[in-house]
Amino acid sequence: MTTRCPILVVGLTDAGAAGISAALRDRIMRASLLVGGRRHLAAFPGFTGEQLMIGVSVEPALERLKLAWERGESAAVLASGDPLWYGIGVTLRRVLPPEALEVIPAPTSAQLAFAALAEPWNDAALLSAHGRPLDAVITRVLAAPKAAVLTDQHNTPARIAAALLEAGLPPTTRCAVCEHLGGPAQRIVRTTLAEAAEQTFAPLNVFVVWNDYLLNHAPAPPGLPDSAFSTIAGQITKREVRLLSLAELALQPGDVLWDIGAGSGSVGIEAARACPTARVYAIERREQFVAHIHENLRRFPAPNLRIIHGEAPEACSNCPDPHAIFVGGSGGRLADIIRVAQRRLRPQGRLVLNLVVLEHVQQATSLLPDARVIQAQINRGAPIRSLLRLDALNPVFIVTWRKESP
Repeated sequence: MTTRCPILVVGLTDAGAAGISAALRDRIMRASLLVGGRRHLAAFPGFTGEQLMIGVSVEPALERLKLAWERGESAAVLASGDPLWYGIGVTLRRVLPPEALEVIPAPTSAQLAFAALAEPWNDAALLSAHGRPLDAVITRVLAAPKAAVLTDQHNTPARIAAALLEAGLPPTTRCAVCEHLGGPAQRIVRTTLAEAAEQTFAPLNVFVVWNDYLLNHAPAPPGLPDSAFSTIAGQITKREVRLLSLAELALQPGDVLWDIGAGSGSVGIEAARACPTARVYAIERREQFVAHIHENLRRFPAPNLRIIHGEAPEACSNCPDPHAIFVGGSGGRLADIIRVAQRRLRPQGRLVLNLVVLEHVQQATSLLPDARVIQAQINRGAPIRSLLRLDALNPVFIVTWRKESP
C-alpha cells in the first residue's frame, strides 16, 4: 500500500523565502514537486525537482497535485499569506480531503495591512476583488464599518474607489492602499476615495476602506409625516401607502432601487435613509419636482440617493441593474417602463407600482399576469368638534411583481 504524505502548503509574505524558518525552507527544497505562482517559485531558485507554475487555469496544478497525493510523492505548494483565505488552499480542499494537506500559513495580507495601519480589525469585512464581480464586493464594503479588499490588475484601488463613490460614499471617505506588505518595498498610502480614484498603485496591494458614513448614520425607520416634505399642492405618496410600498420593495443592504416618477422624492428618500448602504436613483422628468427633491434631501440628507432629471425609461439606461423598482408616476409610459423593468431587474427583483386609475391597473396586469394587486383605502381620523370622523384618501392600487430566476 502506498504511504501518503500530506502535501505541504506554505504561505509566504512579500519577503519570500527569507520570511520563513530555515527548517521550513529545507522541507520545501527536499520536495519532489513544487507548485506555485511565478513570484513564489522565483523565491526558491535552487530547487532542483519538478516545478509547476500555476497559470491562468489552476486545473493542471490540481490534477498533478491530486496524482502526487495518490502516488505518495512529496509535494509542496507555495501561496501568498494564508492559503485558506481566498487562496489556493480553498481550491485544494475542493479536490482533496483535509488529511491530504499540511497548511502552514503566513499572516494574511489583510492582517499585515491592519498591522501596518495599527488599526483594530475584529469588526472588519475581509474581501477579495481578485477575479470576482465587483458589485458583490461593493455591497459588502457598504455594509461594513471597515473593509480590507484584495485587488487585482482589473479591480484596482482606483476602480474600487470610483465604484464606492458611485454607490454614494462621500468623496472624503478615508481609505488606505497597502503595497508589498511584509517586504522591503512595503508602502502605506493613507488617502480618500476621491484621491484614490485618480491614482495608480503597485499591483500587489490591499485596499482598506473606513465606512465613516455607516459609523455615523444609523438607519432611519421610514414613516415621516407628509407635512415634513416639500411638495407641489400636496402631490406626494401618502405616508400609509409609502410604508406599504416600502415593505413590498423589501430593500436589503447594498441593493439598487430605481424610484421612477419620484415626484417629491418621498419614497426614494425614505428608502435611502432606512437602508444607508443601498443605492437609490430618483428619476423625475419635471423640473419643478426635481427642485423639491433637492429641498427634501436638504431636510433629510441621504448621500446614497442620486437624482436623475429625465424621462423614464430612457433616463434609467446608465443606472445599475436594480434589485427593486418603484413606479409612482409613469407619465403615460407605463408599458415601456414595465418592459424595461422585466428586462433589467435582477433575479428575484421586485417591481412595485402605485396606480390610481383602473385602466392603468388593467394595462399592468395584462403585462404582468402573475402580479399581486391590492387596493389601499386609507381613512384618517379627523376631529369634528369634540367627536371623531374619518377623512378618506383617494384609493391606491399597489401592484407587486417579482422576477423569477431564469
